[in-house]
Amino acid sequence: MDITSLFSVNSADLVEAANKATSTIMNPRKTEEEKEGFGALLDTAIENFNLTNSIISDKEDMQLKWAMGEVDNPHDLTIALSKASQALNYTTAIRDRLLEAYREIMQMQI
Repeated sequence: MDITSLFSVNSADLVEAANKATSTIMNPRKTEEEKEGFGALLDTAIENFNLTNSIISDKEDMQLKWAMGEVDNPHDLTIALSKASQALNYTTAIRDRLLEAYREIMQMQI
């Protein structure tokens, strides 16, 4: 799931994601094309980090435009602030989960 999907979710997508998660839990074995390694997970995380950086940059640009009086609609500023906040929260959650997984792997005995 990437950050942009947080801002454009409809009920059909939620049902599909729930069904996919349920089928993964019920049938943990994956086919060869469905298997993704830890590297693919890290690549996705890095893409999300880059997207978060661009959203935060857009927020800062909007704040500057608001301060200079170039933006007439305060709702645009509010939307940019909330998008940046949600993106940062999502990115922090991803980082925490990756660190937790890394620590768990490091504690495994061989």
